[in-house]
Amino acid sequence: MTTFLVTGGAGFIGSNFVLGALSQGVRVVNLDALTYAGNLDSLADVSESTAHVFVHGSINDRPLLDDLFAEHRPDAVINLAAESHVDRSIDTPETFVATNVDGAFTLLEAALQHWRELPGDAKDRFRLVHVSTDEVYGSIEQGYFTESSPYAPSSPYAASKAAADHLARAYHRTYGFPAIVTNCGNNYGPRQFPEKLIPLMILNALDDKPLPLYGDGGHTRDWIHVEDHCSALMRVITDGRPGETYLIGGAGGERTNRDVVERLCGVLDEIRPRPGDGRHAELIARVTDRPGHDRRYAIDAEKTRRELGWQPEIAFEDGLRQTVRWYIDNRSWWEKIRAGSYRGERLGLDRAAAGT
Repeated sequence: MTTFLVTGGAGFIGSNFVLGALSQGVRVVNLDALTYAGNLDSLADVSESTAHVFVHGSINDRPLLDDLFAEHRPDAVINLAAESHVDRSIDTPETFVATNVDGAFTLLEAALQHWRELPGDAKDRFRLVHVSTDEVYGSIEQGYFTESSPYAPSSPYAASKAAADHLARAYHRTYGFPAIVTNCGNNYGPRQFPEKLIPLMILNALDDKPLPLYGDGGHTRDWIHVEDHCSALMRVITDGRPGETYLIGGAGGERTNRDVVERLCGVLDEIRPRPGDGRHAELIARVTDRPGHDRRYAIDAEKTRRELGWQPEIAFEDGLRQTVRWYIDNRSWWEKIRAGSYRGERLGLDRAAAGT
């Protein structure tokens, strides 16, 4: 049986990837530090599965990584362990460097040692997929990001991911290590921690609270449903070439934040109307913009489509409706979060405003 070591497998993308891999007959060793966004409730459906081995720990723990490689002999590593919220990176950049840079380095070192010790065929098959973001490229006024676009990160989060991307490529070029880098657009879908735009707006709307829209709402992103992203990652593992970079974009193309929120409000008006005759769009409230907020991201995923034969399948409108329905039907999942680690508060302003 094929075995994957998935880091960050209790997070948003990670849990969706783990569930998808298990459904395809892959054995998964899931390493997660269970920081604020890690949630074992997202994996409740496979809690009794013998093909799913959960390990509570950090990618910064080299002895633990060495033990996992020695015991489970994974055929591939998918690095999804990361701090990922831009606003939090403004408040606590040191946390992002520790996980996204130092952790990625420690994982690469452990994986390199494991790979060097593998016999011929197993060594040839082994892959490490480092999952990154289009935010490493900064803002683009015209055209689209490609695999050759220059890096110009704006936030501490993006800079930390850019550093890890460079490390992964350097390990391929210096040591011949079979690392692959992927850069994706904005993910959305079930099990996303409610600090991100779409789940935050859904939960606020369900509670009839204001829907805070940064600046003029004209910031543009390339949106991809998490299931499409996970299917692309599977294709990268099986067919991707070591040392290459693959951009992964969605079926909906570019959309402004305002358009996303207004469409979301329309879906909610239909399936969960506000009391009385009010519309959810009336809750939209313009708030102070994020410091250093990139204006536009846009992905050209032609290389991924051409080389790997992958296509996104979930239209944005369909995926948005599915996502709204999931949060409505899984209130117990997010009520625990809202009662504890995150209540929808605004992050990333105080330190930037103080100039420290």
